[in-house]
Formats: sequence, C-alpha cells, structure tokens
Amino acid sequence: MIFSSIRLSIFTLVIVDFLAKNIRVDAFTLGGPAARGSEIFRYSSKSLKMAVLPFTQVISDVDDTLKSSGGVKIGEIALGGIDTQYERGEFYPGVFQFMFELSISSFESEGISTQEGLAPPKVAVLTARAEEFKLALELKDDSKLAKAFRKTGEDYGVEQWGLGPVLYGSVAEWIIQDRKGLRKFCNFERLINQDPTGEIMEYVYVGDTGELDQEAGETMLREYPEVVKAVFLHVVSEMPRPSIPESKLINGRPVVFFRTYVGAAVIACKLGLISESAMMRVVAAAQQALESVSRTSDKWQDLYDDVSGAYQILDSD
Repeated sequence: MIFSSIRLSIFTLVIVDFLAKNIRVDAFTLGGPAARGSEIFRYSSKSLKMAVLPFTQVISDVDDTLKSSGGVKIGEIALGGIDTQYERGEFYPGVFQFMFELSISSFESEGISTQEGLAPPKVAVLTARAEEFKLALELKDDSKLAKAFRKTGEDYGVEQWGLGPVLYGSVAEWIIQDRKGLRKFCNFERLINQDPTGEIMEYVYVGDTGELDQEAGETMLREYPEVVKAVFLHVVSEMPRPSIPESKLINGRPVVFFRTYVGAAVIACKLGLISESAMMRVVAAAQQALESVSRTSDKWQDLYDDVSGAYQILDSD
C-alpha cells in the first residue's frame, strides 16, 4: 500500500494546524514525473470540522473528455477518441468550470471561502496515452491544458488548483484497445491509496463514451461505491446529434451520460453534488466559450437543450 500512513499524517497535521493557524498539507505524491501537483489541498483552522469532511477530487480522462480528439485515426486505430463535432485539441465549453465546481463543493457546502488561502484537491488524470510516448504526449505544467485549469481556479481566487497527478497507459493498450478500461481502473486503484480509509477523499470520475471509460467507471462503482460518488460520461460520436443513454445506478451510485458540460452540471445539481449557483457558473462559462461560434452551429443547439434544463431548475424553486 503506497500511502499506508496518510490518514495518521493528515490528522496529525490538522491538529498542528489548529495551533499554528495555517499549514499546508502535501497529500499525494506518486514517484516520478506523474507526481506533479503534490499539493492537493491545504487546511486552515478556520473550521476544524474540515478534518472530518470528505474532500471531492475529480478524476478525469483527457481525449474526448477535456478536449476533442477530432476523431483522427491511423488506419483503424483512433488517436485518442472518436469525437468529430469539435476540432482536434479544442476544449469543451464549460469543462474546467464544471470540474472546479465539483472540486470546491465541500468548501461551498460548509460556507468556507476559497479566498481564505484554501485550495481544493487538484484534478487527477487517468489517460490511455502511452507512458512510452510521454516525451511527445506528456501533460506538462506549461501546456494549454494545465494553464486552462489554473486560470479557472485563479479567476475565483484559488491559486493552488489545477492539473494534479497524471497516470498514464502503455503501448499495450494502444495495440489491444480492449485493455484501456482495465488500465484506467488499475490506475484508479493506485490513486485511491492516497487515502485507503475513504475518510478524507471522495471521488467523481469524468470520462467519455469513446474509449472504455464507461467500463472503468462502472468497475469503480462496483468495487468502491463507498468512495466514488458518481461517474459522468461525455457522450461523443462520429455522427451529429447522438442519442443520450439514460442515467443508471450501480451500487446506489449514479452513472450519468451527458452531451454538454452544462448538461453535466444540471444533473450534478439535481444530485446535490453542486449548488444552483455553481450550475449557473458552468452555464456562463460554456456560453462564453462559444461566443465566436455561429448560433446555428450544432454546438449551440446542444448547449441550448441543456441550458433550458438549468433554467427549469431555477424556475422550480
């Protein structure tokens, strides 16, 4: 077990924090380059009961989840995914805001301001990208992706939030595509050893329907329902306007399918994972991201469908 002493060390530091008023907690370090962002969260003595609150860490895939693969293939092998609605490398509207809102949800529910020097858990990444190709595919701190995460946090006064540990796949999964789901689940098991008790961290997994993320997410819920709060799967397709599967429960935990991150936020709000205010911040971020896109685009049509769901929630209050 990689982090067998983590629970004791965290609670010890919280007690010290109560006396010292402010201390930083380094909660997760995987050896090697994958361990960037070991500062996952920090404590303040503003509320000692934070010590018994589970923090929410978002776990994410990359291609077709954070940004589009463009549906590019070499022969019959997809280079990361199948989405053709967005150009390769385009970030999905509202994605960073959605993950930020999930990350700060335990802070917001307790009325603890992120302006007080507190940083929520950074986003962990489980990717099928081969570790052997990391020289070309590594997610670096100066990448557009990492900068977009950081900017989202900084816009709300959180300077320590962003891209956290990255756990890669291998060439084997590129050759035998059916192994991708298993590899991501195995990497998830490595990740949760940061807190094997489940008393400090809970998780929300965000993936897509293109590269066996559903298999990985559903296995997480079957094996670890006590710490995985939900699985969100971005519905991607090579065809326009794909049908959205119905959400379902596994071990009492939801598996949610969505087309836009506004749709994900609407369902997250209904599930009590984020507030209505958080949901509307995702709406605003997604709309802003599409400002330069024609309103006749199917991107806007998908967004309109889900924005209407957000306003239905507001109108029902």
